[in-house]
Amino acid sequence: MKKVIQIVLAIAIVVLAYLIWESIQTPIRFNKEKDKRYEATIQKMKDIRTAQLAYKDEYGHFTGSFDTLINFIETDSMKVVRAEGSLSDELLEQGWTEAIAVQEGLIKRDTIRIAIKDTLFSPNYPAKNLWKVPFTENDSIEMAAAKVDVSNTKVNVFEAKVHNDVLLHGLDEQLIINLNERMKNANNFPGVKVGDINQPNNNAGNWE
Repeated sequence: MKKVIQIVLAIAIVVLAYLIWESIQTPIRFNKEKDKRYEATIQKMKDIRTAQLAYKDEYGHFTGSFDTLINFIETDSMKVVRAEGSLSDELLEQGWTEAIAVQEGLIKRDTIRIAIKDTLFSPNYPAKNLWKVPFTENDSIEMAAAKVDVSNTKVNVFEAKVHNDVLLHGLDEQLIINLNERMKNANNFPGVKVGDINQPNNNAGNWE
């Protein structure tokens, strides 16, 4: 009987030790995977912002369509001002400015067009996957564009976002709930987001 009790106690100690170890390792694994997914998603949001700003420079507004934005990256171009010539130190000391030099013909400026994929992105950039949430099968980033009134002026805005429930799907559900609550209590979107369609925020990301 004594031997049986000893065996039971030994098993209980092993189980308890495992549960303690698991309670420590679970949040560590969660945070490691969360950070990996956040890093990839934040980079995707930065790419969306880069494309949106270039699109607005060309067309005067943002787009809420990934098809439009992807086509813009893959097939469109942007204006680039190329300057030829420069001011010498002597002219700078005499008070010459670049504007004067252009007017006098010492510096020439030409506006040329360069393909978006050759300037803002690499030629092999996978633009067709811009919509996709990293580490998911076919979940899409939410994106929208709008105009909001600011001091009687219409301001173009956009946002792109993905909720933690989507981005972190498959991880510990309770830890996701806890993370969402912490971010909400900090008045932050519970996930990764760039821009805001309710009010201008200088196209900032909620990670910045």
